[in-house]
Amino acid sequence: MRTIRDHSLISVTTAAIFALAAAAMPVHAQTAADAALNMANMLDGAGGGVSGDDLLLALEDAASAGQPMAMWQLGTMYENGEGVDKDPVKAFGYFAQIANQHADAAPRGVEADIVAQSFVKVGDYYKEGLPDAGIPADAERSHALLLHAATYFGDADAQYRVGLLYTQENEMGVNPLQSARWFSLAARKGHCPAQAHLGDMVFNGVEGIEAQPVEGLMWLAVAHERCAGTADAAWVDELLNRAVSIATPEQRTEAFALADSIAPQFAGF
Repeated sequence: MRTIRDHSLISVTTAAIFALAAAAMPVHAQTAADAALNMANMLDGAGGGVSGDDLLLALEDAASAGQPMAMWQLGTMYENGEGVDKDPVKAFGYFAQIANQHADAAPRGVEADIVAQSFVKVGDYYKEGLPDAGIPADAERSHALLLHAATYFGDADAQYRVGLLYTQENEMGVNPLQSARWFSLAARKGHCPAQAHLGDMVFNGVEGIEAQPVEGLMWLAVAHERCAGTADAAWVDELLNRAVSIATPEQRTEAFALADSIAPQFAGF
């Protein structure tokens, strides 16, 4: 078993890695999760001059020293089998460590996205269960973890997923008002699938929400632009095309003009 080296000896390699990560971050908005991925990509065969083994050791040392960015990168590596053998138990361990140690981190802190997404990932493991780690399926705990990420951290992806839970009877129970509320929170942060679901609900109207075709079509048009080229593009475009076929020419003109006017506010997301 590899022993943990003294932190003073670790610091040179670890500091170099995180300095490179910082250098890789552009001035415009980039999350800590993006920075961690860029760091690994740059060092692992992209001119960084650091071998895979050295990278893994440095990340492990940084994780042992309590660096959430390193724990996150190790978790994603083991989750996806990138540079290491796929190991969901180890992945769960790193994500759970982040969530346990940083549950009350500043919601708008530099690593808040990593902590929030760790709650989401741990929630996913509890939803399905992880027998090899002794984790039984536990929907209630999964929901609680997701809600913490959505409420305390205000994470857009978590808020979107809570919105989806309120569309399913076997999850949080069907509640259109709650679903629309959570979709709206995520949509205003630039989350394009949330924008599409919100637009569809508002365009057609649901229980407790009167149909508002112009606003609904506006959100669908914004989602169409933001989801372009992603895995969500096809179903988002299907919702948009359906709404366009129903809307009047006047509604389409007004909605698309509104979409163009608000689109710039999402450019930084």
